[in-house]
Amino acid sequence: MGVQVPPLAPIIFTMKGNTMKLQQKSHKELVYTFSCTVSADEMKTEVNNKLVAVGQKAKLPGFRPGKVPFAFLEKQYGASALQEAAESFIQQAIQKAITDAKIQLASSPKTTIDTLQPGKDFAFSFELEVLPEIADVDVSKVSVTKLVAPVTDKEIDEALTRLADSRRETEPCKEKRPTKKGDIIVIDFTGKINGEVFKGGEGKDYYLELGSNTFIPGFEEQLEGAELGKTVKVNVTFPKDYFAKELAGQKAVFDVVVKELRKMKEVKIDDAFAKLFGQKDLAAFKEVIKAELAKEYERVSRTHLKRDVLDQLHKLCKFSLPEGMVKAEFDAIWHQVEDDKKNGRLDPSEKGKSDAELKKAYQPIAERRVALGLLLAHIAQTAKIKLDADEFQKALIEEAKRHPTQEDAFINYYTKNRQAAQALQAQLLEEKIMDYVIKQAKLTEKSVSVKDLYNYDPDAKGKK
Repeated sequence: MGVQVPPLAPIIFTMKGNTMKLQQKSHKELVYTFSCTVSADEMKTEVNNKLVAVGQKAKLPGFRPGKVPFAFLEKQYGASALQEAAESFIQQAIQKAITDAKIQLASSPKTTIDTLQPGKDFAFSFELEVLPEIADVDVSKVSVTKLVAPVTDKEIDEALTRLADSRRETEPCKEKRPTKKGDIIVIDFTGKINGEVFKGGEGKDYYLELGSNTFIPGFEEQLEGAELGKTVKVNVTFPKDYFAKELAGQKAVFDVVVKELRKMKEVKIDDAFAKLFGQKDLAAFKEVIKAELAKEYERVSRTHLKRDVLDQLHKLCKFSLPEGMVKAEFDAIWHQVEDDKKNGRLDPSEKGKSDAELKKAYQPIAERRVALGLLLAHIAQTAKIKLDADEFQKALIEEAKRHPTQEDAFINYYTKNRQAAQALQAQLLEEKIMDYVIKQAKLTEKSVSVKDLYNYDPDAKGKK
């Protein structure tokens, strides 16, 4: 559904004492096109004024400042003065059109110079792309679902087990037997390619858990069943995409000596274990873990809820989109895609696609972002939602706390980097708008398992 831009009446205004007419030449959806003509006399006066200004400051050999002959100035600086005069008139005309027509620009004006020659009328035209008129949205009619995953005793116990595993130490095995998967072995190894030891191919007293896939494919499996003190020859081929390019795809032979067989010490999860984490006892530690898990589940839940809210709001975007804004958004997305391709970060599902296919897929994403950005801005304006300086500072401090030992550097970065600060402010404002919409909307809670919470896919087939 498009929004038609109504035609404007001619705009009459005065520049430098001369009356001129700024006439709307044509208009189409969200775009005004204006034409303007500046008389040859007016152009000459403006050019002369600029040449005089240059003459007051110019330092030329053989002339004192302010004493350079006008004919010399005209010959030396006439072309640049003409360009400056033209730019001055263009900017005044654009600003006048914006002010008198009460236009809200969606993108930078596009200017076309029709005639610009000394002694002739200066004719130019320009396009102004405007923001669409957006009807007020009744967010109370928006229906969304919030996924809620309770924290169970099982999940608390699993979290404790993971923490215990991270603190586990090893001890020597008393039994003397061949190695098996799951064992922790201490090895010395020497790797060779074409009979020569390669850089990084040697190691001593290396702790390796068999089955951990720490080494390249095929290495650990060949050490299963090895006897202590004996040398095992391990034949492997480095993957073609191995990070060290000089080794990628190369065949290597490792001489490996299994020096020791070790096992994990058992870690008892009790009050003493809780005190290692600064808690008075295990019961208190469980409450801390429960609170942290609940906070994490809430974060994931809100991510899904925001997606649901934005999906519903997008359906209400019944207005045309400024082409300039969509192009700018798409260009930003495509720049990121090209950067990801260059650095090997492209999503696996996209690696086999052509540029044409990728652009076709990303175009609607750019359009969605622009549409939602305009609608959210409209909601913020109508609901008078703003982000004040105190809120930003508080949020900045809270975010800095998530970077221990680097809080000052984090805050200093956002204080001195205006672009980064503006991006963070935009995120915080969006969160405030989300809070407003969620509070006004019809909200239904749905209890789900933690697995379903993390694996939730709103685009899955059969989603109601």
